[in-house]
Amino acid sequence: MLTIRPARDSDLPAVTDIFNEAILTTTAVFYTEPRTLDEQTRWFSAHGPRHPVLVAELDGAVVGWAALTAWSDRQAYDGTAETTFYVKSEHRGRGIGRRLKQAIVDEARRIGFHTLIARVAEESSASLYLNESAGFRHVGTLKEVGRKFGKLLDVHILQLMLD
Repeated sequence: MLTIRPARDSDLPAVTDIFNEAILTTTAVFYTEPRTLDEQTRWFSAHGPRHPVLVAELDGAVVGWAALTAWSDRQAYDGTAETTFYVKSEHRGRGIGRRLKQAIVDEARRIGFHTLIARVAEESSASLYLNESAGFRHVGTLKEVGRKFGKLLDVHILQLMLD
């Protein structure tokens, strides 16, 4: 049974492992070096009620996570958040990412955000499809803004208007 719930401090080792797996094996995230537990603890501390982190738990193990992150530190952007989600590789393709995405969108609505943003690298077709199926619409492409695995990558910007 899959459960989506707010993340706790005790989830951070699993959240960090899932994130690091994505860093090392995908273009879904533009870090190129693994994150330390201390770095992820600081990241988690910067979140909170307005920018929650959710985890997907399956049989007592965290297998994915999603977050709302401030789009900018400038006050005029307070009604906008960026969404992210990651699923452990052996659990992809089972609908966990879709459930996490829907849960984080539901949280954004509950909190009162006006719009959500998703950034998707050109090679992340599954993420692009999942975001679009959740109602996000392509609003632009940033050409060759990242370099990973020796390749320049475009980033698609998607947006979901909540009200």
